[in-house]
Amino acid sequence: MGRIVGYMATTPLSVSGERVLPGLCAAAVGTAIALALNLALPSVSALTAAVVLGVLVGGALPASTRPGLGWATKKLLRLGVVLLGLQLGLADVAGLGFTTVLAVVATVLLGFAGTLLLGRLVGVSPGLALMVATGFSICGASAIAAMDSVTRTEKEDVATGVTLVTLYGSGAIALVPLLGDRLGLRGPALGTWAGLSVHEVAQVVAAASPAGASAVAIAVVVKLTRVVLLAPMVAGVGMVRRRRGVATGERPPLVPLFVVGFLAMIAVRSSGVLPAFVLSAGQTLTTVMFAAALFGLGSAVRLGALLRTGRRGLLLGALSTVLVGLVGLGALAVSGGL
Repeated sequence: MGRIVGYMATTPLSVSGERVLPGLCAAAVGTAIALALNLALPSVSALTAAVVLGVLVGGALPASTRPGLGWATKKLLRLGVVLLGLQLGLADVAGLGFTTVLAVVATVLLGFAGTLLLGRLVGVSPGLALMVATGFSICGASAIAAMDSVTRTEKEDVATGVTLVTLYGSGAIALVPLLGDRLGLRGPALGTWAGLSVHEVAQVVAAASPAGASAVAIAVVVKLTRVVLLAPMVAGVGMVRRRRGVATGERPPLVPLFVVGFLAMIAVRSSGVLPAFVLSAGQTLTTVMFAAALFGLGSAVRLGALLRTGRRGLLLGALSTVLVGLVGLGALAVSGGL
């Protein structure tokens, strides 16, 4: 109990309201601009816009904004992950069928492990390899942000991971329908492959759209089923860090509380007790919280350090995209979805 109290005393929650206010105001302005950019250019994710904007203006923000931006990065991020659970019900997952769910699990696990291995071969930092593996195999920027909350990853690696997700996910919007047509994938089959292999939810919708409404519907459910695996992946990494922390005295929680909240929100969504307008409001609030958190994260990054990842980061992103796409295609073929 004493350790918990001590931890609480050192977290941003102990910062007075006056100290966090300037940073929260900066995060609010950055979030509003990111959302406006997303409305003007729907192909540009609000989360990506927020982190890029934070990187660009972070060096110019006064020191008084740092406590509030730090608070937003840590607390709003975790609240956003909790609310993310409202986007998927277990009935949606069950409706896919056992073989498709198995294909999702195989794609995430093989994509994650394979990208970590590729990161070693390419020679990027372990932190960047973890961020790319998480974002590309699960659910883009939100997964990267969630994984960062249980690791001590350099902020430049987190920002680079988000940037790579945007770059290669945007490319997949054009490539998936093009390659799918060459491979003879039509309708739900193309939608399933898009859901298995494309990084962000919005990118999945755009990639599946040429195949029609039925393709988009199944693509979104497949993609959100990948999102469910965010909880065990983050918890697993947290457990590894907990074991390693024995030697250093650092003992993170066995399962992070926000992961428990994420699973609880899936259960609430599955119960059917929440009306549609509440679920819609929850989705909007999730985006706002993630955007504010990622703006705060981006503001702590310095461009010089970010650019040093250079060609190796780009190569890892390309290899991971190909890996996840091929694994997804193979899993789809084995499951009989082709």
